Amino acid sequence: MPWNMKDYPQSLKNFDPLVKKKAIDIANALLAQGYSPKKAIPIATEQAKKWHAEASSEERKAFDEHLTPKNQIVMTHEKTVS
Repeated sequence: MPWNMKDYPQSLKNFDPLVKKKAIDIANALLAQGYSPKKAIPIATEQAKKWHAEASSEERKAFDEHLTPKNQIVMTHEKTVS
C-alpha cells in the first residue's frame, strides 16, 4: 500500500515535512519496484536526507510545490478510471 503525507511509516514522524515528503516519494517508488517496506524505508530515509542536504533552494522549492505523494496516487487512479 503506498504511503502519503497522512499515512506514513512511524519512523518518519519527526522529520522535516519536505524530507518526509521526499522519503515517502522514494519509498513508494521502491515498493513499486518490489522492495519490501522493511528495506524501502531505510533506503528512502537515507536518500531523502541526502537529497535535502544537496538540493539547491530552487530544487527544494520546486519539489515542495509539486504534488504530494497522496495527490499523485489520486491522479494516477483518476487516469486509470477515466
